[in-house]
Amino acid sequence: MSVNRTDLVAAIAEKAGLTKTDADAALGALQEVLVESLGKGEAVKVTGLLSVERVERAARTGRNPRTGEEIQIPAGYGVKVSAGSALKKAVAK
Repeated sequence: MSVNRTDLVAAIAEKAGLTKTDADAALGALQEVLVESLGKGEAVKVTGLLSVERVERAARTGRNPRTGEEIQIPAGYGVKVSAGSALKKAVAK
């Protein structure tokens, strides 16, 4: 089972005493802040919950799984998400 955006908005609205419209706006704002911050190379940390940061990936040689041919994969960026203590405790139960 998983929670989709609609379920998440409804749960946030209920727990925070907001309308679903306000909860959806808050979730959208969080998404924008994450995207903008990571785009600038800034890490986002929510103490106890998670931290998200942009990481560099070095150029490397890969292999085309279909043909076995070696290919060059250029350097780029990825995203690293680390669970905070509250999230780790919730999963460990």
